[in-house]
Amino acid sequence: MPEKVKCAIIGSGNIGIDLMYKLLRSDTLEPTVMVGIDPDSKGLQLAKEHGMVPIYNSIEGFIEQHELADIVFEATSAKAHAYNAPILKKLGKKAIDLTPAAVGPFLVPSVNLNEEDIQQLDNVNMVTCGGQATVPIVKAISDVVKVTYAEIVASISSKSAGPGTRQNIDEFTETTAKALKEVGGASDAKAIIILNPADPPILMRNTIYAQIAECSPEIEEQIIASLNKTVENVQKYVKGYRFKADPVIKNNVVTVSVEVEGNGDYLPVYAGNLDIITSAAVKTGEVMAKYIMAEGAAK
Repeated sequence: MPEKVKCAIIGSGNIGIDLMYKLLRSDTLEPTVMVGIDPDSKGLQLAKEHGMVPIYNSIEGFIEQHELADIVFEATSAKAHAYNAPILKKLGKKAIDLTPAAVGPFLVPSVNLNEEDIQQLDNVNMVTCGGQATVPIVKAISDVVKVTYAEIVASISSKSAGPGTRQNIDEFTETTAKALKEVGGASDAKAIIILNPADPPILMRNTIYAQIAECSPEIEEQIIASLNKTVENVQKYVKGYRFKADPVIKNNVVTVSVEVEGNGDYLPVYAGNLDIITSAAVKTGEVMAKYIMAEGAAK
């Protein structure tokens, strides 16, 4: 049985670099390849320094050396992954998509990372940074009482929003809203993102409004207990995830505010929006790796 499962990162920007540092300390994943298009990119230079194979001609170059990785993390753009996904599937790779492309099913580790089902999937979508931060909260509420409408406002530092994030703004709102319904359990939903230019930069902050079908002292108590448990579950793989203020329940509306402080692996701690999605992706990859290693041992 191999000690670790080899993986590739497509995308040499900030998200790709942060992923690399998280993967380098993983007990089950070994980053072996970084794929980009700019030979002078910092990501590809760092990858080479850490013993990874840098590929400078995008997916075409990876095709030629695809045997170097079994799991592929896509950290580019929704448009790029829509193009790459069928190629990765044909190559027999497991794809973990950090773009809003949503080619595969939505996956939020604290909500629906089913260890028995993950081995059947060849492509999973990590929703968005806002989705990773807010879907667990909506799901915690919908586990107790019907959520007729959910609205989230994700506010991130403008400095932590790179070209890929800005390019995918429309996909961000659409994908996050869809995940709030499909995974979070809301009947209807809306997502809003704000790029805050404040200096010094702010931490990622998310405000979640959930309209519930009914309310009583008993339901309120159950909602608070469910929310507390959910935050604890997310903190198992995102240490900086926490309530910004105590949840408020009034007039059948639950208001929850959470913030995300980054781990500081590569990016500043204020870039919690990037940290939460890379952390979720690594957690997902580690569960995938267990089954890949088990299958290899059984052969």
